Amino acid sequence: MSYLVLARKWRPKDFSETVGQEHVLRALINALDSGRLHHAYLFTGTRGVGKTTIARILAKALNCEAGVSSQPCGTCSSCREIDEGRFVDLIEVDAASKTKVDDTRDLLDNVQYAPSRGRYKVYLIDEVHMLSASSFNALLKTLEEPPPHVKFLLATTEPQKLPVTVLSRCLQFNLKRLTPKLIHDRLAHICEAEKIESEAGALAMLARAADGSLRDALSLLDQAIAYCGGKVEESPVALMLGTIDRDHVIRLLHLLAAEDAPGIIDTIAELDEHFPDYARLLEDLARMLQRIAVFQIVGTVDVEDEVAEDVLADLAGKVDPTDVQLFYQTALIGRRDLHLSPDPRSGAEMTLLRMLTFKPAKDSVAGGGGTASAVTESAGVTAVAAPRSKVQVAKTPPATRQWQDPDWGQLVSSLGLTGLVRELASNCVLEKREADTVYVSLDPRSDSLLTPPRKDAIADALSRYFGERLRFDISVSRSVGETPNQVQERVADEKISAARASLESDPNVQTLKNMFGAELNPDSIELINRPQSD
Repeated sequence: MSYLVLARKWRPKDFSETVGQEHVLRALINALDSGRLHHAYLFTGTRGVGKTTIARILAKALNCEAGVSSQPCGTCSSCREIDEGRFVDLIEVDAASKTKVDDTRDLLDNVQYAPSRGRYKVYLIDEVHMLSASSFNALLKTLEEPPPHVKFLLATTEPQKLPVTVLSRCLQFNLKRLTPKLIHDRLAHICEAEKIESEAGALAMLARAADGSLRDALSLLDQAIAYCGGKVEESPVALMLGTIDRDHVIRLLHLLAAEDAPGIIDTIAELDEHFPDYARLLEDLARMLQRIAVFQIVGTVDVEDEVAEDVLADLAGKVDPTDVQLFYQTALIGRRDLHLSPDPRSGAEMTLLRMLTFKPAKDSVAGGGGTASAVTESAGVTAVAAPRSKVQVAKTPPATRQWQDPDWGQLVSSLGLTGLVRELASNCVLEKREADTVYVSLDPRSDSLLTPPRKDAIADALSRYFGERLRFDISVSRSVGETPNQVQERVADEKISAARASLESDPNVQTLKNMFGAELNPDSIELINRPQSD
C-alpha cells in the first residue's frame, strides 16, 4: 500500500478529533443537536487551521445515515464516501480555478434538484473570495432563498474580500491560529501513535516554524522524519529549518549583557559556518527577550517548550530591564530591515552591535533615568545621545530670563508648546504684563480653543521659561495687534504676491504667453516652506 502523508492520515474525522477551535465546534455541535441549522456557513482563517476539515465533518454530520447529529457514525456508506472524497451529494469547488460567472451558473443549475444519495446536497466552496463580482451576483440569489435540501459551506482566508451582501447571508466562524504549544502537543501525540522517536526541542522548532498551521506542522514533521532517518532529533531538525541552536541564542544574550562585542562577532562567525537563517536568529532572540521581560516583571513564565526557567532567571538577573526592552525593539527593527543590508550576516551583526552602541547610560543622567538622551531643565542637566561609553554630559545653570516686552510670536515658538495648546497661544495678542499676570486677548473666531487646562498649560510654560510663577489671563476680544497666526498668514500672502509678480514679469513666462497663448494660473502658486504649527 502506498504511503499516506501525515496531514491526510491524521486529518480529523469528527469534531472530537479537531483541536484548537473549541469556539467554532461548540456552536456547530449545539446547532446540530438542537436541529437549528442555517443554510449557509462561512469558515474563515489562515491556511491549515481546519476550515475545509470542519466543513467536511459538518457535511458528514448532515448526511450520516444514522441521522443528523454532532457525532456521525463514521461507518455508514455516506460517512465513508465523504471521508474518501467520493460522496455524490458533496460538491467541492475550488473557487480559485472556477472564477468565471459561467462556472458558477453551471454549478447552481443543479441546486433545484433533490440530492441523489444523502439527506442534503452540500456545496463546499473553498477560497470563495476568488470568485468574480459576476459570480457573486449569480450566487447571491441562491444564497438568499436556497431550497430546503441545500447547504452552502464557504471557506476563505480573506473574508474582507467578500461582498457584504454575501457575508450578511452566512453564519460566519473565524478560526484561530493554533498556538505553538497546542501544535507541539499534537505532534507529540502523533509521533507516539506512529511509534516515531522524537525530541521535545525538535517538535518545538517544528511547531514554531508552522506559524499557527497544523497542516504545515504535519508536512514539516513528514519532512523531518525523512531528513532524520526515521527519528525526529533536535540538531538535524534545526539544520533542516535553518534555525539556530538555542544555546547560541543564550550565549549571545550573555555576551550582550557583558558588552562583549568581540565575542558577539566571533559567535556570528561560528554560526555562519552552518549557513543559518539570520532572520530566524533575530526572531529567536526577540522571543527569548520577551520571555526574559515577562520573567522580570511577573517572576515566572509559561515557557511552553525548551527553555528552562532557571536559564531565564539567570539571564533576567544579568540583563537590565531597560536593556531588555531596547534589545527587543532593536531585534524587531533589525529583522524587518534585514533584506536592506548588504548581506544577512552583516545585517545581523549590525543589529547586535546597535544593541550595545545605544544601551542606556545608567549613571550619566541626573536621577538615573536610564535614557541615552534626555533633557531635564529643572535639574539643569542635558545628556547628549551617544554610545554608552561616550555619553557626554554638560551641566548648565538654570535659565534666568528677564521679561522685556517680548515679541509674542517668538515667545510662543520658544515655549515648547504643542498641539491645541500652541494653537490657542498662536491666536492670542499680548496686551501687557502687570505684576505676576500676563494679559492677552484671544481672537473671537478661535474662542472654541479656550479651555482651563490649555490656559493653565500656557501659564506653566511661561513660568518655566522665565523662572518665576506667572499667571495667564485671557479675554476674548478683538485687538488692534496681530496674532502670531495672522502674522504668519500675512507674511505668506506677501510672499505669494511677490512670487506672482515675479512670475508675471519673468521673460520666459512672457515668451510662453506670446508664443502659445499660455496663461499663468495664480492659484497654483504655493509656498514650499510655509511654516507649520505643531
